[in-house]
Amino acid sequence: MQSSADSVHRGVPPLRAGQGNSFFWRRLHSLTGIVPVGLFLIEHFISNSEAINGAAAYNETVRFLTSLPFRIWLEFIGIFIPLAYHAVYGIYIWWRGEGNVSDYGWAGNWGYTLQRWTGIVVFAYVIYHLATLRFEGLDFMGRMAADPNTAFVTVQKQLASPLAIVFYLAGIVCAAWHFGYGLFLFAAKWGIVTGTKARKRMQWIGVGVSVLLIVLGLVSEFAFVSANHSNPQQSRMERMEQSRPIAQPAQATR
Repeated sequence: MQSSADSVHRGVPPLRAGQGNSFFWRRLHSLTGIVPVGLFLIEHFISNSEAINGAAAYNETVRFLTSLPFRIWLEFIGIFIPLAYHAVYGIYIWWRGEGNVSDYGWAGNWGYTLQRWTGIVVFAYVIYHLATLRFEGLDFMGRMAADPNTAFVTVQKQLASPLAIVFYLAGIVCAAWHFGYGLFLFAAKWGIVTGTKARKRMQWIGVGVSVLLIVLGLVSEFAFVSANHSNPQQSRMERMEQSRPIAQPAQATR
């Protein structure tokens, strides 16, 4: 007699047709996770990685971003509105979903469950991140537009406590996993990849993207934290130049 576990097909199920407009909303939720939210996440990781090159390089990146034309409209239409929809509808899907990891503990099920739960962590992280950097008092981007040279120090102050460092670490890891594995789910559910082997390859690609973003995020955060022990206004190259020993002129011998 075939067990219930054997009767369940492994893999990613196709998008459910649902009732009424639910199919459209699920499609829109899946799409916004890649475009534009996913693209913005990649840009955000890359921009923050400029901290590796020192405060001057990071401040220059912020100067460029804050000087973009129609910045406010780009933020709200291209980032905040799609992000809010993806987050709220994602919580709705999570609330109605039922995981079966305890019954069928294969890698795909664990990955899908982690992808849903990391979404909850990312939601809390984004709320905190926006509240403390974007909308606290005068908006962050507005202040940075007025004086981009304070951008590095502003982010650095956010990482002044060990608790904040741990929370940012969790946010980086969860955001990277949620997007990377979300790439696999998107490709599988939209029929971009079909078949067991193709889906497995795409799954590993998604995991690889997650790992790359995690490494990039952790290195960037370390750049902010380690600068606490030096002058944050100096770039790494400037500190290296200052640390070089100065050659003393040879004294003439009699």
